[in-house]
Amino acid sequence: MRRILTTIDWQLHHPEIREADFFEGASFSSVDALFIDPGRISDHWTYGMPVEQDGARRTYVDNDRGFGRIIARLFEKRRTEAGDLLFKTGGVIVCRLRSRGETLEIVSQGGITERIDRYSWLPSVTLVDKQHQLAFPSNGRFVPRRGEDVILEQTGAPFEDYLRQFEGKISYDAVYQDILSTPIERFAAVLARNRAGDVVAAQIPYGEGLLVLLPCIDGVSPATEALALYNAVSRAQLRPGFFSSPDWLSSYSLKGEDALRDEIASLRDRRETLSEKLTEVSSQLEEVTFCKRLLYTSGRLSLLPAMSSAFRSIGFSVEEERDEIILRSDEGDAIAGIAATDDSSVGVSAYRRLLDRVDRARTSGDGPNKGILVVSGSRELDPKRRPTQFTPEVLRGCKSQGFCLITTYELFKLVQRALEHPATKELSHMRKVIVECDGEFRGVS
Repeated sequence: MRRILTTIDWQLHHPEIREADFFEGASFSSVDALFIDPGRISDHWTYGMPVEQDGARRTYVDNDRGFGRIIARLFEKRRTEAGDLLFKTGGVIVCRLRSRGETLEIVSQGGITERIDRYSWLPSVTLVDKQHQLAFPSNGRFVPRRGEDVILEQTGAPFEDYLRQFEGKISYDAVYQDILSTPIERFAAVLARNRAGDVVAAQIPYGEGLLVLLPCIDGVSPATEALALYNAVSRAQLRPGFFSSPDWLSSYSLKGEDALRDEIASLRDRRETLSEKLTEVSSQLEEVTFCKRLLYTSGRLSLLPAMSSAFRSIGFSVEEERDEIILRSDEGDAIAGIAATDDSSVGVSAYRRLLDRVDRARTSGDGPNKGILVVSGSRELDPKRRPTQFTPEVLRGCKSQGFCLITTYELFKLVQRALEHPATKELSHMRKVIVECDGEFRGVS
């Protein structure tokens, strides 16, 4: 049977997901799944209602031309429809986790009759066990907090798998907390937390229905995200209902249950060990390959550290400054600068910056007196196919000052040679050739 899926203020491109309007769209209970970002709901009163002296926004039903009554009735209607979707049809609501935003107080002669916020359209649910009670959303605090430190909970739930597809691109601008500190995991599935333990993704059962709170996904196309959400909803609608396990259930064991639990615990330990090893080896790979950035990156924050890594591989001691590095070795010292461009060749301005820095070192008497200019022209091309990467003026200047002029590709080849032949004598010879080079560097014999 064809599913009916609707999105409100959430950009999703999928042939089976249609867009709707919160205030004028079709009934929530007429769909199978609803995707909604409540962030813009409060725009309907924050831009039209001034802030009063106590910081609140209010509308007075006696003189607001019916605005207060209309918006109260609309939220009541949406709340009833959402309740029918969740409780009666067992549907799914997927909601971006946002803060409550600014509240609108609807005031009559008898006082405040209702407070409206971004979550006032959600129906209430109360889940109880012997020791705890979860009243949602009335006892929920949607605290404004921003971060990218998202830790998935390993539940295997469809919407956690959705998040896992976009690891590294997840961010949150609100977290969920309970006013009474009720442990939400007693009643619902927590999908992700931040490092402080705050809930940033969860799914809460409404009978056979399901409300899912999710953080934002950055840098992903609406079509890619829509497909992942569609698949998650399809799997979630086949799920068994969520029930909190009572404390006494452990007394009723079945044959083979303990062995399987032990195996799961063992696999989790192995997964943690493998995860730590993966992190360690990934860090080692990053360290080994860091100097490859010489071949394709630009900008001081990328190129300068890559150049430092390359010269360290050759055996230089490196001191990083803002725009240059100082190289020290028994074979001699030097000041090295670097420049990259998408044009065919690096211009004379890079040479002048290095000359100015070396002149200051010569004038102060602190040294070093040697300059090394590393250049990368035609940056988008394969290094083997790049033409001459510096202008004739740069070459003449380097020759006249006794500077070494070397391309990033030549420097990278030196690193390859240093790693293949790490003998002290070999590295010393490479450093000597670099320090004694005047003009264009043409390799090490």
